[in-house]
Amino acid sequence: MKKELMLELLNTKQYKQLHTLLMENNAVDIAYLLQQIEIDDCAIAFRLLSKKKAAQVFSNMDIKTQSQLVELFSEKELESLIENQYMDDLVDLIEELPANLVTRLLKHVDENQRQVINQLLSYPKDSAGTIMTTEFLSLKKETQLEDALNYIKQNGNHCKSIYTSYVCQDKKLIGIVSTKDILLNDENKSIEEIMKEDFQYVYTHTDQEEVVNIFRKYDLVVLPVLDDEKMLVGIVTVDDVMDVMVDETSEDISKMAAVEPHDKSYFETSVFEHAKHRIIWLLVLMFSATLTGSIITRYENAFQAVPLLVSFIPMLMDTGGNCGSQSSTLIIRGIALNEIRFKEIFKVMFKEFRIALVVGIALAIVNGIRIYIMYRNQFTFSTVLLSFTIGVTLMLIVILSELIGCILPMVAQKLKLDPAIMASPLITTIVDTFSVFVFFKVAMLLLPM
Repeated sequence: MKKELMLELLNTKQYKQLHTLLMENNAVDIAYLLQQIEIDDCAIAFRLLSKKKAAQVFSNMDIKTQSQLVELFSEKELESLIENQYMDDLVDLIEELPANLVTRLLKHVDENQRQVINQLLSYPKDSAGTIMTTEFLSLKKETQLEDALNYIKQNGNHCKSIYTSYVCQDKKLIGIVSTKDILLNDENKSIEEIMKEDFQYVYTHTDQEEVVNIFRKYDLVVLPVLDDEKMLVGIVTVDDVMDVMVDETSEDISKMAAVEPHDKSYFETSVFEHAKHRIIWLLVLMFSATLTGSIITRYENAFQAVPLLVSFIPMLMDTGGNCGSQSSTLIIRGIALNEIRFKEIFKVMFKEFRIALVVGIALAIVNGIRIYIMYRNQFTFSTVLLSFTIGVTLMLIVILSELIGCILPMVAQKLKLDPAIMASPLITTIVDTFSVFVFFKVAMLLLPM
């Protein structure tokens, strides 16, 4: 459905036709459309949806639209919305809404729900407990498959996932069983006969990044969450994991660009906020770069002896920065995928050193050819010596840059920092300083001054 068609049906009050069209569309697409129109029209269209569809659409809206709708809803509409929301979505909403709207929502939550909400809100930020939902299917090991299937049919509509059921004894998780296995086995068998006792799980305090890694490693769609006493308290579903992956990736991209991460979208963030999130790192990097300037000033005599040296500084600094960025990016990716661990730092360094040798030799040869082509009319021993000096410097800078690029992210991880902060801007600034220092040291040794 197109936005123009929706507005036309709203303006002409063809609500029945609009209801039919809305119900034919996906909840995510409807949420996107409703966010593009005025809030009063949005509320009218939203009220045309069935209760279940409305809850799905609402959970896919941004917090700004959700807040505006909650303000417009009657108490009865709020009650209906809460009844059809999954607990994790409801908790996310309560965390984001202003206090006055949260108070309105909580009026329609019973005591048991309130306890669950308070419990979910008490878990540490970015833990499995904050992204889990408490709606899941629980079975007893002695239940026959026929009875289990009937139980799933009766209660599955209130659960976020019906693909897996959890076998508990005294609330402790002892096994899992898939709906597929229940369907494909003899209905006279018991759950105990087909359940799997070897399964993956996490605790409520497990970091959400570790949860993502488990999902990715074992190709899961749902994962049980246990408390410290190994009692089943919730499940994490793949849609929540996808949200975590998006958030973590966005945060890493921001850090890799030396921008302070934040939750708002680009257009929702004001100019002042954008500037505030960027300026701190830019100030740090700017003052760090003054060290490079001081090194250049220190070797002013070298410029006077060989003025041509100045023309090679940008090339050497850029090459070093690019090499360091390439290395750090690959190492950060390897750390994120659990391919690289700190205990392998010397193995990584040795590999990067060999890569740097190959790259450095290739760049030095190409640069030597470039110097010959550019200065062949005045190609003397001094020019050859200058070419050799630049080649040696290039190799040393590439080796140094590659090693810095691989070491810093791994050290950051060891210090419990986000390796993403050791990305392009910071690496480039550090490498620039070393590049200039190495260049002039080599030039002073090899060239007649």
